[in-house]
Parts: sequence; C-alpha cells; structure tokens
Amino acid sequence: MIPGQIRNIIFDFGGVLFEIDYDLPAQAFEKLGFFGYRETYTQAHQNPIYDLLETGKVSNEEFLNYLHSLVPHATEAQVAHAWNVILLHIMPEEVTHVKRIRDAGYRTFLLSNTNAIHVTEFERMIAETMDFEFFRSAFEAIYYSNVIGFRKPHPEIFLQICDWNNLNVKETLFIDDSEQHVLGAAKAGLHTHHLKPGQRISAIMKQWIDY
Repeated sequence: MIPGQIRNIIFDFGGVLFEIDYDLPAQAFEKLGFFGYRETYTQAHQNPIYDLLETGKVSNEEFLNYLHSLVPHATEAQVAHAWNVILLHIMPEEVTHVKRIRDAGYRTFLLSNTNAIHVTEFERMIAETMDFEFFRSAFEAIYYSNVIGFRKPHPEIFLQICDWNNLNVKETLFIDDSEQHVLGAAKAGLHTHHLKPGQRISAIMKQWIDY
C-alpha cells in the first residue's frame, strides 16, 4: 500500500480503542456456577442470541433474562456485572491519535459490534477517563451495530457505511482486531489491517497514510 491512496479510515472499537478481555466474563460466570460460557461467547464465535442483541432485535431485559437462566441462583446485579466485566478501559492515547489523523484531513469513522447494555457502560467509563466530547470529535460518525441493525463481518455493513458517507471503497481502510471482520471488509473491497494482539494504531498508521 502506498501512503496517499487512503482518504478514509474506519476503526473498530473494542480491542482497538477500548481495552477488553473476552475471558473475564467466562471467569465471572464460572464464579456464579456456569462453566459453559466460553462455548457461547468468544471473539470469533457466539450464540445467535448475542447476534440478536448486537443488532437490536432483542431487548436488554430479554437478554439479561437469558443470562440469568444460566445462573438462576445469582442476583440480577451479579448477572449484569458478569456481562459488563469484559469492558476494561478506553485508551486515551489511541483516541488522541485518531483525532490527530482526522485533524490532518482524513475522514475517520468508528464501527462497533456492540449492544445497548455495553454502550451505556463504556460511554460512562469514557466520560470518567477523558472528555467525552473529545472522544466523539475524533470521528466524523460513530456506528453501533445495535443502532444500525446489522453487524460485522457481513460485507453489507461496510458497503452501507461507504454509501451513507460517499466513501470510495478503494480509498477506505478498515482496522479491526478480529480476523473475521477484516475478511468481511476485504470482501466488500476495502483495504484492511488486522491489528494483532499488542499492536497499537499509533504504531501502524504510517504504513497507510501521510500525516
């Protein structure tokens, strides 16, 4: 890739700008007595009910009731905590780097597979760590799967975002830490970068753009 060809960057959220740990919910549910959580929800695969939650097709209450059915002796607060414990913290230096990229003239977007329960929690956590309006200002637009009704890795989601924003797929880069999402974006014709564990966007962006 020759720097200068990319004009638009779509960033994933969890694992790229916000630190998460997929193993922590499994540990939390095991403490509550359910030992099969890893078979229901991982970075690569998940039970269909999680897909429905992430596309806004089941309510928070319906989903939490499902989780509660896995650990019926737990309290509602314990169930909600076990679900949210995946969320660790925002990475302010990475958000600042995205803002710098946007200020340099590139069009920047955020695209996250997420759900209303997590959105409430991580937006609260962001606001406690940094100026939330600064976070929002790093992106021209923010897209949550539960709001727009479809999720990665389906190529249609990338094509829809490009259509909504008049983006040329050949000038658009997508960055994600999940391989299946990167493959979906590539099928849609976007340039892609699979962010490996421990990699930071601040360390890899010079491969793609001049700023």
